Amino acid sequence: MKLAWLAAERSTCLRHHVGCVIVKNKRILSTGYNGAPANLPDCLELGCLRDQLKIPSGQRHEICRAIHAEQNAIIQGSVMGTSLVGATLYCTHSPCVLCAKMIINAGIIKVIAGQPYPDKSYVDLFNQAKIEFYTLDINNLTISQKI
Repeated sequence: MKLAWLAAERSTCLRHHVGCVIVKNKRILSTGYNGAPANLPDCLELGCLRDQLKIPSGQRHEICRAIHAEQNAIIQGSVMGTSLVGATLYCTHSPCVLCAKMIINAGIIKVIAGQPYPDKSYVDLFNQAKIEFYTLDINNLTISQKI
């Protein structure tokens, strides 16, 4: 989860800094953060279209320049030829409904989120698809030493 928060620092979104790490067998398969598509102007340059149109968080996802962190991590896995089947996804926020659908189709079996996102549509989808979902209190992110 700490790596997901670190990835979130790369976000170019003015509303939410979201990061994602996909792991399997204790190995990092892919990472992502929310931001504009590669080589296109982002919200840092152009301003937030959603703010300009007064669209609340969790609604009208299509009116946004950014690709979500989970989407970027899944896409990155695909670009690199890495199967995500059976993997665990760690994300700083719970997923929107669009990301939930991608998570299911990517074959990811567990999602661990740091904090809630206003869109709760993922809950029914994850239950139907038997995706394990947990939240992890970010206050408990300490480095432990194993001797």
